[in-house]
Order: sequence, then C-alpha cells, then structure tokens
Amino acid sequence: MEKTNNSIELRGVLAGRPEYSHSVRGEEYFIFPLAVERLSGVTDVLNIMARRELLEKTELGEGTGIAVKGEVRSFNNRSGTGSRLVITVFAMELTIGDGTDTNRVSLTGTICKTPTFRRTPMGREICDVMLAVNRRYGRSDYLPCIVWGTLAEETEKLGVGTEIRIFGRLQSRRYIKVVDGVQTERVAFEISAASVEVTRDGKEKSACEM
Repeated sequence: MEKTNNSIELRGVLAGRPEYSHSVRGEEYFIFPLAVERLSGVTDVLNIMARRELLEKTELGEGTGIAVKGEVRSFNNRSGTGSRLVITVFAMELTIGDGTDTNRVSLTGTICKTPTFRRTPMGREICDVMLAVNRRYGRSDYLPCIVWGTLAEETEKLGVGTEIRIFGRLQSRRYIKVVDGVQTERVAFEISAASVEVTRDGKEKSACEM
C-alpha cells in the first residue's frame, strides 16, 4: 500500500444497491455496503462512499466482486439516532472483478484520548485507541482502533499526542444498546490493528473535537 496517512484496500462483494447520501458543491455522493470475508469465515459489511461520477463508470450489480482503494473517513452523526461516530470508506478507485477477499488498512495519526486497556469475557487483552488522522484542508478523521494481546499492553503505555502508524483491517461489530429501556441492535466499525509503530513521541496533549 502507498505510504500515506490514510489508505485502505478492500476486495469483496456488493451487498446492496448504492443509495443517495448527500451533495457537496453540486457533486452527488452515494453509499453502498461491501461484504468482505475474513480468513476466519466471519464477514464484515462495510459502508463505501463514492461519487456519482465514479459509480457511473462502474457497472455494479448485487453479488458483483469489487476492489476498492480509498481512505477511512469519519463524521459526527448529530441526528440523535444510530451511532454518534459514523465510519465509512471513501472510494477513490473502484474496479470490477473477482478475487480473494482483501482488507488492508494503513493509518498514521495521533492518539487523542488516553488508551483504555481491558479484558474480554474470554480473558483476551485488548486496548482501545482513538486515532486522529489528518486530512487535507485542515480536517481530521477520528478513527477507533483496537489492539490485542501483548501489543495491547504496550499500547496502553502510550500517551495522548503520540503519533503512531497502524496496519490492520477495518471490521464491523454488532452490539446491543439499551435506549429508553429498549434493546436496539447497532453496528460499530473499528480498525483491528495487526501492528503498531511509534513514529513520534507525544509532548503536548490534545483532545478530540467530536
């Protein structure tokens, strides 16, 4: 993958028709689900955002194999329904064709909240990290990451403001949230890290503006 702050490569199967999302400066954007299977057999269903112009160049049909290159993006959902932080993949390239399912993410960003170490009910070590990844024009994407095992123990020691590089995959996870006494199923998206490298120690603390 290219050495940029934010890059993702996916290959999977179209799991639903593109639907209109929004318009910016006269350009229309659509979103569609892509099903990507892990080696374990679990399938992640990821939301892909693409410009109308890009979609019109690509003949999409349900079940079509698609390769995607782009960036992982975030935005705040202020509607009051669903997840507060919405994670999508912004597609810069779409290619039709079958092949082995692929899910590779490379991020370089700054830890913007104190890492949280915990153990799963099965006893596995896990560390939650919120990474601020710079984008063009002074914007940043705030991306939730998880780190496992002994790497989680090391990551817990890193301070806010530390710059790190993460390689891993983008995954979806279903969970139950209780709202006004009613159980509601929701989906969270996070980067599962296979490796973490410190690229610059943090000297000044910062906070997420979310």
